[in-house]
Amino acid sequence: MPLRAALVLHGPNLNLLGTREPAVYGRASLDDVDKLIRDHARDLGVRVDCRQSNAEGQLIDWLQGAERAGFGGIVFNPGAFTHYSLALRDAIAGIGVPVVEVHLSNVHGREEFRRHSVIAPVARGQISGFGPLSYLLGLDALVVIGDGTASSPRRRRAARR
Repeated sequence: MPLRAALVLHGPNLNLLGTREPAVYGRASLDDVDKLIRDHARDLGVRVDCRQSNAEGQLIDWLQGAERAGFGGIVFNPGAFTHYSLALRDAIAGIGVPVVEVHLSNVHGREEFRRHSVIAPVARGQISGFGPLSYLLGLDALVVIGDGTASSPRRRRAARR
């Protein structure tokens, strides 16, 4: 079934984007990133809802409620929870909505502890290292998953014009 709505979840400390370690995470604020996501989703014909929380339980509630709320996929940057939150891992494993894990920085090129994700084994895939573009690529991936096709979202957009 085509993706009609996607949930974008930002984990802990992503509310500090633009000021927190700009050499690693860039200068774009969370509002800037959310605007890029909303604009890209509109181009794809997808409704998107962007949410951020520093609280693990809130993220779990949103994951568990996503399908009931009509979301066909989730783009999720779990932040530091990536490396140790078995509760988030289990929540993702327990839902029927595909999740694409995203990260702004290349987690595999950073400190050793950042190279392991407990989320990745239960996510449909992981995209990291492309700054805010990681979120857009995650959304593109959900569109392709939803369409059940291997063609790129960009090619489909061009075909609609």
